[in-house]
Amino acid sequence: MARVSAGPCQGPLTSVRGAPAISVTCAGMREATTDTSTQTIDVEYLGMTRYIACCLLEGDGPAIIDPGPTVSLGKLEEGLWRAGLSIDDLGSVLLTHIHLDHAGAAGTIVKRNPRIKVYVHEKGASHMIDPERLLASAEHLYGDQMDVLWGDFLAVPKDNVRALSGGEALEVAGRQLQVAYTPGHAVHHVSYLDTSTGTAYVGDTAGIRIANDPFVLPVTPPPDIDLELWESSLQKIEAWRPERLFVTHFGQADGVEGHLDRFRGHLHDWATAVRRGVESDASDEQCVEEFTASVESRLNESVSADKVPLYLQGGAPSMSWHGLARYWRRTLEAT
Repeated sequence: MARVSAGPCQGPLTSVRGAPAISVTCAGMREATTDTSTQTIDVEYLGMTRYIACCLLEGDGPAIIDPGPTVSLGKLEEGLWRAGLSIDDLGSVLLTHIHLDHAGAAGTIVKRNPRIKVYVHEKGASHMIDPERLLASAEHLYGDQMDVLWGDFLAVPKDNVRALSGGEALEVAGRQLQVAYTPGHAVHHVSYLDTSTGTAYVGDTAGIRIANDPFVLPVTPPPDIDLELWESSLQKIEAWRPERLFVTHFGQADGVEGHLDRFRGHLHDWATAVRRGVESDASDEQCVEEFTASVESRLNESVSADKVPLYLQGGAPSMSWHGLARYWRRTLEAT
């Protein structure tokens, strides 16, 4: 289990009262199937490979899950072309949540093909229809780099949006997908289970795992982090008993039970470390510096050098510290 090393604002990494318990549910495994009707398209965000994975569901009215940002749309189209498809052939876009690295290209894709239906949780649907508030919040973080980092984030016409609440069974690309509401990382997060293949598409709910690497990294940006809801979401995924996961950063993840066990452990360690900092006399700046250094050190010990920048880009330790700090301050103020 990975541990974030203790610093002055973190303290020893033992359980902290108030941190959610780590419970591991053993997910039974159905007989293995081969998923040959699904393809991973690396959208090569800003020239980085193995960072954002869009999933192509082939079949009648093909669908894509999490198309990524518009700045990477050209690489997504290349991936579709290699599969003998184009945006004109798509029937659906399924979003796990509306963060820009997952959903940014949806409006541009619908503009190119107005027949496409966009599936998104009901708490994110209004932002896809009118993204003004979402973009204002993003501009506060990214400033004048918005266009460089993400490209256009166009509105999706209301008639193209299919709002989800969780519990639905969708007929998409000639297959049935079950939908679960999986908040914790984001209040507008859903996950999808392809019942024909046993693959669960979990967005950021199960963290970052690059190309089936054993290491699993959480990502906890503000403003929606909720550890209790996150644990409930993990239990929903386990209840599906999936054969494999598909994480947007990056791709297919085998060994579901071990993956979720490691993810829980790392998330708990992060939560413990950040709470120690919040309750200490250290400044946020000092805590962020120590936390980031600890995460980088652990990555350097655990993964190959070429993967460290990808984990850091996706996990964004500084932003993740602030997401967990916001959670703890809100939680502690309520007690």
